[in-house]
Parts: sequence; C-alpha cells; structure tokens
Amino acid sequence: MQMVLCALLVVLGAALVFIGWRGLRSQLPPNRYVGVRTPATLRSEEAFELGNRVAAPAMLAGGAVAILAGASEPLLSTTTSAVVVAVLGIAGAFALMVVGGVLGNRAAEAIPAPVAAGCGGCPGGCCG
Repeated sequence: MQMVLCALLVVLGAALVFIGWRGLRSQLPPNRYVGVRTPATLRSEEAFELGNRVAAPAMLAGGAVAILAGASEPLLSTTTSAVVVAVLGIAGAFALMVVGGVLGNRAAEAIPAPVAAGCGGCPGGCCG
C-alpha cells in the first residue's frame, strides 16, 4: 500500500511541477486540459499566459509538497501513518493548486477583454 501511495504522490507531484514549470516559462499553450482554465484565462492567449505564469509558483509548491509526501511514504512504519501523510500531501497540493488558480484567474481578469473586430467605430452599428 505504501508503494502505491508513494508512486501516486510522486507522479501527481511531477505532473504539477511540469505544468508549473511550463506556465512559469510561458511555454504552456492555451488549451482546455491543463493549467488555469477559467473564462478569464481562456479569453485570449495573453490572458492564458499571464494567468498561468502567476499561478506557476503555487503549482510548483504543490508539486513539491506531493513529491515530498510521496518520497516519505517508504520511510513510514505503519499503514495509518502512510495514509495520513498521503492525505495531507494530496490536501496540501490541492490547496496550493486552488490558491494558484485563484491568483491566476484574478491576474487574467485584470487584462481587458479583446475587442470584437468589425463593429467598433461606426455610428449606428456595423460598418457593413
């Protein structure tokens, strides 16, 4: 059981570190699967990049928490302590992901929404 928890936490943590590192370096492409995916961040590439760059430190910290919890699993002597450490590691990683997501969303909301092309400056509506 401890080895399964170890593997699960290390893989989860590595994924968070990878996503956080890509977000920090602005190498995470806009997508609907990983990263901060809120309506504000999906408005534009600029908003997605900024939101994920702001969220990246918390994602990296969450990944580190999960990896450390996973690495400690084989050192624990009882199943109860292994489960407690696993739950705390997952909860800590999740809490940091939420904090990163909130901060990233707030940063993306600060970017003005893109202006729709075509109907901007004509009196009475669209220019046709």
